[in-house]
Amino acid sequence: MDEFDFIIVGGGSAGCVLANRLSADPANRVLLLEAGGKDNYIWIKVPVGYLYCIGNPRTDWCYETGAEPGLNDRALKYPRGKVLGGCSAINGMIYMRGQSADYDGWRQAGSPGWGWDEVLPFFKRAEDHFEGVSDFHGAGGEVRVETQRLRWEILEAFQRAAVEYGVPAIDDFNTGDNHGVSFFQVTQRKGWRWSAADGFLKPVRSRANLKVVTGALVDRVIVKEGRAIGIAYRLVDEERIASARGEVLLAAGAIGSPAILERSGIGDGARLSALGIAPVLDRPEVGTNLQDHLQLRCAYRVADVSTLNQRASNMFGKALIGLEYVLRRSGPMAMAPSQLGMFLKSHERFATANLEYHVQPLSLEAFGGDLDPFPAFTARVCNLRPESRGSSLIETREPGAAPSIRPGYLAAEADRRVAAEAIRITREIVSQPALTRYAPQEVRPGPDYVSDDDLVRAAGEIGTTIFHPVGTAAMGSVVDAELRVKGIDGLRVIDASVMPRITSGNTNAPAMMIAEKGAEMVLRG
Repeated sequence: MDEFDFIIVGGGSAGCVLANRLSADPANRVLLLEAGGKDNYIWIKVPVGYLYCIGNPRTDWCYETGAEPGLNDRALKYPRGKVLGGCSAINGMIYMRGQSADYDGWRQAGSPGWGWDEVLPFFKRAEDHFEGVSDFHGAGGEVRVETQRLRWEILEAFQRAAVEYGVPAIDDFNTGDNHGVSFFQVTQRKGWRWSAADGFLKPVRSRANLKVVTGALVDRVIVKEGRAIGIAYRLVDEERIASARGEVLLAAGAIGSPAILERSGIGDGARLSALGIAPVLDRPEVGTNLQDHLQLRCAYRVADVSTLNQRASNMFGKALIGLEYVLRRSGPMAMAPSQLGMFLKSHERFATANLEYHVQPLSLEAFGGDLDPFPAFTARVCNLRPESRGSSLIETREPGAAPSIRPGYLAAEADRRVAAEAIRITREIVSQPALTRYAPQEVRPGPDYVSDDDLVRAAGEIGTTIFHPVGTAAMGSVVDAELRVKGIDGLRVIDASVMPRITSGNTNAPAMMIAEKGAEMVLRG
């Protein structure tokens, strides 16, 4: 049995931040446990490699949801990073903080210290922004943020169409108000993916007081007399225990962290007893409050313009794409999954933008499938603040088993209303003069969907996750504003699962901010 001051469970976006900050003091002995492997796979580094990492058991837990009633009983693939760097090693690389109102809402709902003005310094501290230091950005930090290294005529036309519709063109989505249309900034360095492991972990791996163990499948937190005193985990079929003199910090994400809490006896006591797990703390909220962004993939066939559908349709085109990346670190292989972004209101009843668009110069039936055999673009739109709630709960005490993931998409009437509004708005933008010359024709969901009922049914057919699960160990119910698990001393959850309400944008940057702020809380004691 080894003893440490701090044990971090999960080497993903949040865990890498914690490992860096807590081991900065040589007096702190820190253990980082990661169930996945090392990030030495070439497709992690090449930006387009997400296509080969998602759904790959080497880098992805390959979870699936249950059959979702709101999606016409379809089950979805539910990727989660299974490698050092976690989801930041396989995600879309988009750097997005959300809106100032998101964080002010957390504070107003009972989580002091989490308002926009209070979290902005933590975003800036960790940032290395391509434009340098400003009121909203930092330089010299671990999170490299750059512009994308490519250009598509069809996306620039869509941006002009959005402006014609009434959405302002802006330069930066990360100033607290992201209303507008612009190209996403990404976590890349000179055309390579820049993960949390690249920024936070690799530069400090040589610290004598930091131990990193990969392939460590955590079973449970060991709790004695109301205090977390260690971790039980498996390493190559060997049962091991690590003891914590200070604190145990769960950073396994919105799916992993609640599962570990439940296996530790922290959750719905009656349900855990039925699984053969002795309840330690009855906390029914663990694993509930799951929120995610459901994206609707609206695809349009176009004419007389280049899209990836043609460029990647044959071996010669693919060879040219590869050569462009080798020579310049640019082009489609340097692409984030989405390049053009847009935030707007679906209706004036909203105080701030409630829709986010990810616009792509390509189209396909489903993620990972073949590109369509005609030129096209896709305008993916998601409801930023869904009212629907789901859950992620274990079904067995076996640590290697996948939990039951039930996101509850479109369960709320308000979400169905927004879905219908989003498809209509997409059609209005596409009908603007800037896109007329390309003769766009709707292929998904298709022009036959007209009424509200039609559009809700269409949303169920084309809706899919955009991989932003949060909220399953939320502040206010499972943890307090210092991220301490209520009722257990020496145990905190520090990752996206603590969000009481999902942020209005992509969730990786907020997850790293939570860890940055959480590390300061831990060190403060």
